[in-house]
Amino acid sequence: MKVLSIKGLEAWYGRTKVLHGLDVHLDEGGFTAVLGANGAGKTTLLRAISGLVTVKGDIEFAGKSLVGVAPEDIVRRGIAHVPVGRGTFLALTVEENLRAGAYLLRNKADIAAAIERAYSYFPRLRERRMQQAGTLSGGEQQMLAISRGIVSRPRLLLLDEPSVGLAPLIVEEIFEIMKQIRTVDGVSILVVEQNATLALKVADHAFVMETGRLVLSGTAAEIANDDGIRRSYLGY
Repeated sequence: MKVLSIKGLEAWYGRTKVLHGLDVHLDEGGFTAVLGANGAGKTTLLRAISGLVTVKGDIEFAGKSLVGVAPEDIVRRGIAHVPVGRGTFLALTVEENLRAGAYLLRNKADIAAAIERAYSYFPRLRERRMQQAGTLSGGEQQMLAISRGIVSRPRLLLLDEPSVGLAPLIVEEIFEIMKQIRTVDGVSILVVEQNATLALKVADHAFVMETGRLVLSGTAAEIANDDGIRRSYLGY
């Protein structure tokens, strides 16, 4: 079953066209990586799904079109977006950030359970629950950003460059936890990632973008094992 179907997607920043007729489909409960060089349009794809740029074409989530839907309503439909740079509220504590992420949950017990679930994935955040987010390490801030996304109980989690600026061991830890979130909670994950080697190890499927166009798609194993693809498009 497809949780997300994108057909003929074009996107603009002002008069500048960035995406050129993308066709992308994501499986329910899958882990999909978006790969490509800087400027390929990967971040714009996530922003298009979240309703943050002007688009043409169709983006269908859970059987309903997202085109023309306000960003806050897209969140209510079950899509959480963790942008590059993390986007946490630095002056708020860890727990205040998580409560802000859980604003769609009206029941206090549901909010408490969602926050506890986030702490179960990232125990370090529990230890720092009363600490200001701005005083956390880069890895801890990324953990908090992901946790803020999952406390809304999304059906689809969009992650933009979660490895930026982090030590390799921290990156591997975060990706392993994302695999757990997908497996245990059934959350579909779409991740934009420069670390193609790691992304292809944890993802089920992947697609490669170049200058706003989709140039390759397939299973992560197929792309990882094709020397020509790796040299031509992934740079390793």
